[in-house]
Amino acid sequence: MKDEQITADAAIDRYADMVYRLARSQMKNTTDADDLFQEVFVRLVSHIQDLESWEHVKAWLIRVTINCAKKHYEQYWNRNVDYMEEPERMADEGDGYELPEEHPVRAAVQKLPPKYRLVIHLYYFEERSVAEIAQLTDQKETTIKSQMHRAREMLKGLVGDEL
Repeated sequence: MKDEQITADAAIDRYADMVYRLARSQMKNTTDADDLFQEVFVRLVSHIQDLESWEHVKAWLIRVTINCAKKHYEQYWNRNVDYMEEPERMADEGDGYELPEEHPVRAAVQKLPPKYRLVIHLYYFEERSVAEIAQLTDQKETTIKSQMHRAREMLKGLVGDEL
């Protein structure tokens, strides 16, 4: 697979699950996650020639997914709409999440604000280091460490004695 040419189709085959997991972790519902997923890969098609290696493709996809999610929440409608139903939970479709859908930790992660959900997702589910998360999010490592600490504290408060 080392000699495999970098194409949009090959990138989709390789990283679609990762992008969708990240989109689901950032969006409030599956419809928005589906739209975000589609937007990321549409952008990939027009930028594939600029990407030099598979690791570059992976980092680029994570960064674009994060940026598209931020853009989504900056739009007037998304800042001011409040969903009546509870946000949908992640479906356990072999997507890398090992926790059952009804697990209190999974539910608690989905309740975190987006910036905390993002660092938890990248660190625990995508196995990125603090330095890589800092680079991907254009933040300082100390900021990422603080967000991780705050997210863990929030999770402790949300999960409480349920474990």
